[in-house]
Amino acid sequence: MTGRPEANEYNAFYETYVRRVPEEEILPVLAAQVVEIRALAARVPPERETHRYAPGKWSVREVLGHVTDGERLFGYRALAIGRGDETPLPGFDQDVYMVHAGFDGVPLADLAEDFAAAREANLRFLGRFDEAAWRRIGTASTMPVSTRALAWIMAGHVRHHLAVLHDRYEI
Repeated sequence: MTGRPEANEYNAFYETYVRRVPEEEILPVLAAQVVEIRALAARVPPERETHRYAPGKWSVREVLGHVTDGERLFGYRALAIGRGDETPLPGFDQDVYMVHAGFDGVPLADLAEDFAAAREANLRFLGRFDEAAWRRIGTASTMPVSTRALAWIMAGHVRHHLAVLHDRYEI
């Protein structure tokens, strides 16, 4: 697989995520994040799982649920674009998703396993992509994006939210 994506392979909005992943090889980063998420879930006391660091902010459970929603959506985009589907893919409104998610009713350990299942499924197809699939560019949220950029975005999205959980939730 080719190295890091070029800046013209994704919307500038995602630069903060891509920048969080300085590694040249993305599959090991993606695989290691499964372990990180499971470890995080294991160390959060049950009474802290619904903690919000401020009114109107997501709970710890909601943050992890959102990370998994992102994993599924970015993964679908990577699959579709990597397979050559030229259909423009829609964006998603994370706040609308959250209203209907019900994550606070799901134990953090279960949410971590949801993430692990989604990531492991994504790793299976990403690991089989050839060079052409990794470099293929499609459209998501009305902007061009490559398959390889989506892999870096997936990893950076997780790192972003892990940092938020550390810095704002003290986890």
